[in-house]
Amino acid sequence: MADSKTERGVKWEVRANDHYFHQSCRRKSFLCFRWGRYADNVVRSYKYTPLTFLPLNLYEQFQRVANLFFLLIVILQCVPIIATIPWYSTMLPLLFVLLVRGCKDLATDLGRRRSDGQINRRPCDILTPEGFKTVKWKDVRVGDILQVHKDQVIPADLLLLCSTEPHSLCYVETADIDGETNLKFRQALSVTHTELNGDSVKQNLAAFDGIVWCEKPNGNLHSFKGELHWKGERHLLDTDHLLLRGTVLRNTDIAYGLAIYTGSDSKILQNCGKLKLKNTQVEMLLNKTVLVILLFMITTALLLAVGAGLFEHRVSPKYDVVSVLQRDSSPAYLGFITFWGYIILLSPSMPMSLYITFEVIHMVHCLLIGWDIEMYWEDNNSPAQARTTTLNEELGQVGHLLSDKTGTLTQNRLLFRQCFIAGHIYGDMSKELKPLDLSWNRFSCGGLKFSDQRLVDKLRERSSPECQEFFTALALCHTVMSEWRDGLPHYQAASPDEEALVCAARELGWVFLSRTRETLTISEMGLTRNYQLLALLDFTSKRRRMSVLVRDPGGQLKLYCKGADIVVLERLQRDWPLQESTERALELFAQGCLRTLCVAVRSVPEALWTEWSRTLSQAGTSTGNQETVLEEIYDQMEKDLTLLGVTAIEDRLQEGVPETIATLRRAGLKVWVLTGDKTETAVNVGYACKLMDPDTILIQGEELRQLLESPSPDVHVMSKEPEVWITDRRAVKSKAALVISGPELAEMTKAPEWGAKFVALSDQCQSVLCCRVTPAQKAEVVEMVRKHSTSITMAIGDGANDVNMIKTAHIGVGLCGVEGSQAVQNADFALAQFRFLRRLLLVHGHWSYYRICILLRYFLYKTTAFALVHIWYSFYNGFSAQPMYESWFISLYTTLYTSLPIQCMGFFEQDVSTKSCLCWPEIYSIGQKEQLFNPLVLAITLLYSVYTSIILFFIPMGILQYSALDYQTLAVTVQTSVLLTMTVEVILHTKFWTKYSVAAVVFSLVAFFLSTLALHSTRLFTASPKDYFFLGASPNAYSTPEVWLTICLTTCIAVLPSITIRALGVVLTNPNKHKIHSSNKPVELKSWFQRGTLQRRSSYAVSQGKGFGKLITTGVGLPSTAPPQDRRVTADSLKKESPQGSLIEMNSGDVAC
Repeated sequence: MADSKTERGVKWEVRANDHYFHQSCRRKSFLCFRWGRYADNVVRSYKYTPLTFLPLNLYEQFQRVANLFFLLIVILQCVPIIATIPWYSTMLPLLFVLLVRGCKDLATDLGRRRSDGQINRRPCDILTPEGFKTVKWKDVRVGDILQVHKDQVIPADLLLLCSTEPHSLCYVETADIDGETNLKFRQALSVTHTELNGDSVKQNLAAFDGIVWCEKPNGNLHSFKGELHWKGERHLLDTDHLLLRGTVLRNTDIAYGLAIYTGSDSKILQNCGKLKLKNTQVEMLLNKTVLVILLFMITTALLLAVGAGLFEHRVSPKYDVVSVLQRDSSPAYLGFITFWGYIILLSPSMPMSLYITFEVIHMVHCLLIGWDIEMYWEDNNSPAQARTTTLNEELGQVGHLLSDKTGTLTQNRLLFRQCFIAGHIYGDMSKELKPLDLSWNRFSCGGLKFSDQRLVDKLRERSSPECQEFFTALALCHTVMSEWRDGLPHYQAASPDEEALVCAARELGWVFLSRTRETLTISEMGLTRNYQLLALLDFTSKRRRMSVLVRDPGGQLKLYCKGADIVVLERLQRDWPLQESTERALELFAQGCLRTLCVAVRSVPEALWTEWSRTLSQAGTSTGNQETVLEEIYDQMEKDLTLLGVTAIEDRLQEGVPETIATLRRAGLKVWVLTGDKTETAVNVGYACKLMDPDTILIQGEELRQLLESPSPDVHVMSKEPEVWITDRRAVKSKAALVISGPELAEMTKAPEWGAKFVALSDQCQSVLCCRVTPAQKAEVVEMVRKHSTSITMAIGDGANDVNMIKTAHIGVGLCGVEGSQAVQNADFALAQFRFLRRLLLVHGHWSYYRICILLRYFLYKTTAFALVHIWYSFYNGFSAQPMYESWFISLYTTLYTSLPIQCMGFFEQDVSTKSCLCWPEIYSIGQKEQLFNPLVLAITLLYSVYTSIILFFIPMGILQYSALDYQTLAVTVQTSVLLTMTVEVILHTKFWTKYSVAAVVFSLVAFFLSTLALHSTRLFTASPKDYFFLGASPNAYSTPEVWLTICLTTCIAVLPSITIRALGVVLTNPNKHKIHSSNKPVELKSWFQRGTLQRRSSYAVSQGKGFGKLITTGVGLPSTAPPQDRRVTADSLKKESPQGSLIEMNSGDVAC
């Protein structure tokens, strides 16, 4: 028995109501050790426990090479023979860095704990011997039987046992799992429905002792294989019997389920893998620079150690005092000891505190993004969120923006706006929309954004049989389920398009009331009519249409069909009337970015129906490929159709999308749109949102293939007209856009050289449209751009189907849309509206890049210049590794004296204002070109630090070496010059002064002088002469005018290059002048797909998933409640939306606006 189960792949055993069995196999853990089989239902996204926080956090922090390096330095400083400076001079800064980082990690982890606690404390009902008891989610165990109420989130993966609906059906909303807002049905086994339902359902469930054998926990959301063993029988289980954790129960009062997978074993948590670790280009370059500094430091220490050995070998014997101090050590041994001494002495050149400052500034930038009131959307109380704190500067370097369309550029709220019936276009698309008076319709719920009194008059007067037949088709041809609330019908549809059409028919008098397995009941202008449902030809993404075969009250058989224009029009009768006007109507709807659907009818003879139904029954019992057979049978019925009309649904653009895309294009971003929609819809949305100019040509199909197959490695697109008055040659772009479909992309991935050519070709065009692409292909496109381009990629989307590309891109942005929250949960940044992207990139992105680049350059400059002084001093102290500074100055230099001014620069610095960033988006190119942080800039910065260190040492040394002042006075003079030089550099770099910036500069100077005087005081010397041996050095030095003159001269010469460069920049820079560029175009590309032609179709408006046809034809899950009596609600009960558009009428092929 066990072997057979293993062969069938069912190894996971769940016993209903057997708490002892599951408790004995409960999964447990201690530290990193885990044992047991069944997980509890507790969500644990946190990393630390009180026992593991300290060791685990320290382990993580010492993964950084800089922290590990300084730990080794502290260990070396504890060896007296090589300790050139006291151990605390490095230990204190290291402890500060570890403490700040540890506190940050702890705060982040506590936030995770709070979030986990909110989920774990959600209430649910489980079955106990005393009945159902309300407990918390965390108390649910495998084998428990749960009672889930309507609109509750399901707490674990449950096997549906029964529900209060007919046939134990229930509906779930899966938006948080797959991004789809339409409902999906689940149904219990007939045996559990029959045996467990009834008046004594609690007693039946308590006595239920079935055993489930199923597959082990896995992350496959769309498959489930299992068996229920009960009462000696075996029943097969699949996904239709499983309620997944995270879904929401809808349209079902109560459902009962058996917990199969809990906690980390549930399918949704199995899919919550770790996000890819993303490092910015700036940080990667910084790490390389630090590595170069480390190699330079080791090399320098080695050379100085050689110098120490030579000094001992050749110079020391000449001086008895030096020979006595060395205690007869060999030159090699002395050089070895000196090498480690210099490693300790030069260690401050490694920017230890840079990393912590780097993280603090990143966190502040994230807070500033969240606090920006201009990116707050009041409608759903959604501020901008920075969910990742390490990518801020890359927001200012984005070169490619790859965007989803539906729900990202559009609102994903579908409105019935126009229709074409019998040669006429109805519907007012003007901005001043006049609402219809629907007070005569007792079923009206309001919210209709359609306005054309002519159509209403024809329907009420019954003067147009075509219009009546058209809306009869809309009221009958669907898989919508009705639910009555407050005396009015409310609909649940397999797609938002279907719901929009049925609701529009309801508002205009053709009201879908209810359905059973064999009937459809509608109200036609107050007259209730029952239609016999003979067959439902359900929608599939391959068929792209659906049909219903009904018998009307008069006994006539009719087939109503709706679907994509390309599939419906080819099934019409030959030489069908109004062909030209229909084509023009489809073109006009497409130009208005409306999603279209063709509606048709066919009168079916009784003999044909009898023969066809017999064939259909035989197909239902066939054992072959049933879907293919059914499609062929459906095709036999769906032909010789008569067109009734065309519907036009608006998926309105989000507010500010055209302006945002136009501004981002000016900023130099290449915007790509990746969508599952058809080409025509994507192209029209591209024109509407200013992704392309009106005169842009489209390169696609065979034309694009020829360019990619060109043997030349360089492909160029030439525009028709010369560009003039261009100041930036990079802006000279061809008025062309690339359009590619999913199958073409799949073919391109097989030829890697095509990917490189495609990306190179896209750089010469305005934009790229990728149509009919799958979620996996979206990620492949992002990967292709990353592979063949050096620019930073950003992916933005709002649904679960966008998660792959969001994770793949350098930066992922999730929109808080209507397709669930998975995109936001996996994104680096979260926004409420696409238009906020302009401010996120052009303002916060540019500022972050500018601030962080200035911070890094200054940090490298100040630490390197500070440390290199020791090298120059070595030539005067016999390479003895004696420090130039006082030990306490070395400890406090980075952590106290120079930290606050540069942090304020990192927090608040602005090279241009918010208004300037938005008015002149071309400024954004600074980050795209990496002008502020590149190898050349870093080399110049390091060379400048070398110059500064030479000035800081040799000028004071040259002035004071022949005076009566001692070493300690020289040390005070040099370290004061160092601090003043670094402070002046900060002042020169700061362009945007705040009160905090001023306070930081003042505090640093005051802190330095006060602490220096205190550290050189008699009291501290008396307490610890070994640690505070600069007794009275600073009072004596500061009382000497010669010292102050030396400090002033040194500081002025040190910052002279910086001042000179700024002065020359002001004097020599000429204002930009317009230049005229012209070019002779050897090649002119033309596309067959031109704007304004009749070749385009608008998009197919039906969902790409299966409908409820199977449920309806099997007669399960249909509400038994009859429509209640007359009851009205006002239009205010629905949310209002702003209209736009124009009025068009068409008659017999003529168009009149």
